[in-house]
Amino acid sequence: MRRFLRWTAAVAAALLVAGCGGGSSDRGDNGKGHEGGEDKGTGAAPPSSPATDLPASLTSQHLNWHGCKATGDSPAPSGDWRCATLKVPLDWSEPDGATIGLALIRARATSGNRIGSLLFNFGGPGGSGLEMMPYYANTVSKLRERYDVVSWDPRGVGASEGVRCRGDRQIEAAETVDGTPDTAQEEKAFLQDAADFGKGCQKAAGKLLAHVSTTDTARDMDLMRQVLGDPRMHYFGISYGTELGGVYAHLFPKRVGRMILDAVVDPTADTVGQAENQTRGFQRALDDYLKSTGQDPEQGSRKIATLLKRIDAKPLPATSGRKLTETLAVTGIVVPLYSEAGWPRLTAALNSAERGDGSPLLALADEYNDRDASGHYGTTTHSQRVISCLDEKERPTPAETKKRLAEFERISPVFGDYLGWDTAGWCHDWPVPGQYTTPEVSAPGAVPILLVGNTGDPATPYEGARRMADELGKGVGIELTWKGEGHGAYGNGNDCVDSTVNAYLLNGTVPKDGKVCS
Repeated sequence: MRRFLRWTAAVAAALLVAGCGGGSSDRGDNGKGHEGGEDKGTGAAPPSSPATDLPASLTSQHLNWHGCKATGDSPAPSGDWRCATLKVPLDWSEPDGATIGLALIRARATSGNRIGSLLFNFGGPGGSGLEMMPYYANTVSKLRERYDVVSWDPRGVGASEGVRCRGDRQIEAAETVDGTPDTAQEEKAFLQDAADFGKGCQKAAGKLLAHVSTTDTARDMDLMRQVLGDPRMHYFGISYGTELGGVYAHLFPKRVGRMILDAVVDPTADTVGQAENQTRGFQRALDDYLKSTGQDPEQGSRKIATLLKRIDAKPLPATSGRKLTETLAVTGIVVPLYSEAGWPRLTAALNSAERGDGSPLLALADEYNDRDASGHYGTTTHSQRVISCLDEKERPTPAETKKRLAEFERISPVFGDYLGWDTAGWCHDWPVPGQYTTPEVSAPGAVPILLVGNTGDPATPYEGARRMADELGKGVGIELTWKGEGHGAYGNGNDCVDSTVNAYLLNGTVPKDGKVCS
């Protein structure tokens, strides 16, 4: 089982193919505002005093920047990239206690007119900033003129005490478990697999398992800000990174600088609500894809749902000798929906599956699951699960889930059954309790935060941007809407979006709330 939230390297590749380049110009705004927007002083007000309740061993630590090493399947970045390790408390309630190391990556600003550091989180949860930041460099080259661009592997991720809950053979074996159980035997196997995964995480992570929450990471960010020497937090969060940004703003509203939240998570939705949102979002994206091929969305969805049922009954062979199960097929369908540039691959994969060849859909699923040609799996999905299961308090039971399946299937005949069952299995029998039903993101007193929503976003439906704006508070959340396709908006080829974001981050120009880019 896997949740479809994170902003993956595969998604980034599709966005870059779509022509994101290095960002658009600011259209001659010169920092004076446009469309009624004024420079409201984002990041320009007197800085907040640094926290005084942390030991000097944390706040005064010196970062030893050095050449970066290879991470995962990515080679060591060349050029101006440097890496360092930040020491943070294992348990933020005991700042004088044990510490862990967070891996950071940075490239310095290219001009002399530097604003400060711009911290990036690429989503997940569980995405590696060390891998993604160099990959995203061309997209943010305009921003790098005045910012040091910085990212990191959050606690429990990659080079920062990354958690591996299973070995490669166990992961591959688990792919045969039916994610949409139809019988009592399949349901038992589904729940047992979930419980076994949690036990594996507990064994691998030990004490860390109870200290990888979004709140923990938000506190890490504020220490990072202090050690980097920034009076305010300038931040760019994508996908789950928007939830992280909202939690930071709630904890430290007076320390918020210029903050972009792109592909915004709905902070008002609980576990079931998030699953319903994603079911609706992916079906909406699938409908748009089907329309682009000249198909009626309802008929096309029924055809795909019928294909999935056939695969559930009899998995398709692939040229590798592996089998394409229904769960892997759903994952393979999801991946190209993250970007319009991926739609031709979806057409080819579905056509092959109809002919009895599961290879193309399996290859797409492997991309999402971080499986390489040798059969080695990355750990992004492991980190995603340990973080979200510590965040989320709700644990829907199988009985509760079965009562909701009809509604999930009404929303989407393709994705509903899978994402409905996921609510029961994702954190089933998890070793540590969750912390909240929904994240607290209210940020009274914070400067304006720019939220970017995309009407065709499958993973974080665009309604989430308005709800985040409302929760942040009046005058804090400023919404920008792009009528586009794919997960995220900035760097996706729309000059209106890029120039608005650039003007905000580079000049402090706050657009009119509700601006629409079409």
